[in-house]
Amino acid sequence: MKKVFLTIVLFATSFIAHSQEKKEAVLTQAEQFSAQAGLLIEKQFLDVGKVNSVKLQIMSIKDLNSNTVKTALRFEYDYKSSYTSDTKVATLDKDELDALIVSMKNLQTNVYPTTRDNYTEVTFKSRTGFEAGSYFDIGKGWKSFLKLEKFDKNSMIFFNNEEFITLIPLLEQAKLKM
Repeated sequence: MKKVFLTIVLFATSFIAHSQEKKEAVLTQAEQFSAQAGLLIEKQFLDVGKVNSVKLQIMSIKDLNSNTVKTALRFEYDYKSSYTSDTKVATLDKDELDALIVSMKNLQTNVYPTTRDNYTEVTFKSRTGFEAGSYFDIGKGWKSFLKLEKFDKNSMIFFNNEEFITLIPLLEQAKLKM
């Protein structure tokens, strides 16, 4: 009996400890580069534009010791409620920026002109949890959004479709400067 009880206690303890482990945040290549030890890092932020309170910037990260440079696109949103305020940030590497541009153009040409019989979501997701997409609300049509942080509902910004599409030229401009 003691053996069974001890086995159950050990199993329960290991299960609880395992379930409380925190998952490490997935970082972009630029953020990984910036987080390396032993580098002298300089970060510069070049403003690209702003749409519906979301600021787009090119983040340039340079190791001053080796002159190695990594760039990424940064989305910044200042969230404000009656009780708190916070700055929400998402970062995309250049390879993900290419995929985001293709996805948004696809939304514009192949999704927005259509209707659906059911509630529908169409979403682009980056490896860090950033999301861009639209959902079809029956009777109201397509509504667009950005979600900057994966597990933070306060990082979601809603757009009408015309505002959302104005992001495309800003994304293309950022791509050229990266």
